[in-house]
Amino acid sequence: MPDQKPEIPFHSPVMPAALDESTQIQFRCYKGISCFNACCKRADATLAPYDIIRLKDRLGMTSTDFLAKYTVPFEMDGDGLPGIKLKTTDEGACLLLDGDEGCSVYTDRPTVCRYYPVALLQIREKDGVGSQQNYSMVNEDHCKGHLEDRKLSIGDYRAEQGVAEYDDLNAEWYQLILKKKSAGPAVGKPPMASLRLFFLASYDIDTFRRFVLSENFRKTYVLPDEFYAEVEVSDLDLLRFAYRFLRQVLFGERSVEEVANAWEKRMEERKDMWAAQVESEVQRRTQAEDTKYSHCDDEESCGDK
Repeated sequence: MPDQKPEIPFHSPVMPAALDESTQIQFRCYKGISCFNACCKRADATLAPYDIIRLKDRLGMTSTDFLAKYTVPFEMDGDGLPGIKLKTTDEGACLLLDGDEGCSVYTDRPTVCRYYPVALLQIREKDGVGSQQNYSMVNEDHCKGHLEDRKLSIGDYRAEQGVAEYDDLNAEWYQLILKKKSAGPAVGKPPMASLRLFFLASYDIDTFRRFVLSENFRKTYVLPDEFYAEVEVSDLDLLRFAYRFLRQVLFGERSVEEVANAWEKRMEERKDMWAAQVESEVQRRTQAEDTKYSHCDDEESCGDK
């Protein structure tokens, strides 16, 4: 059997012990260490929403094009909640790796890459509000950074790697995921339309913007003109709204006020359109049948009418 490209990058073993910011770790990574780039050559990078904004801006791409070129989808739970990972080469290397030079987008690298070899853990207590942020260590045999003579706290390592901005802008999204997982059967499996909206709002921010700026959206939700002016130009304002909107989509929270009877009005407006579509389809099929039989010269060539 020929070699097959892995659809999802390799899984990294994460130890389950929950650590905090005061925990001391021993680690150093630098160009010249014997294992330099080894982790990037067996990449397992799950992306959060702010990661995609940083990367698509760095590469000068729309979110839609970035997702198509650099990512692969996967399901985060049994209900098909969509997740995104960085795509790899046939050998498992990150597509953003620039040979021996290392990461080609280093200053805009994703959260999981910044944290390595620390793993971010979001823990939500049962029936609790919000989540608690803890950490764990990733231990892989190829990584020699653990043998370096440098110790520092996880808090200092976070500051060094610049993860605070990423955590702040992804925090509400992590909470949504945790709430979805902890609610389980109480929420039920989201309909396909909700899963599509989750994908757009979480990852494809440029397509989500077109959705929010659409006439139908404006007719459905009560939002000021200032809001539309802000989200038209600001990915971060739109991302913050996306989290708010997803609470309504996934959990039925009235986080965005709806226009009174908006749904009923839309259904009424679409009745004539649907009727016209049905009539058009009937006419198309009738014309197709007429065309079919107009080419029949005799009963044998036409078959049984």
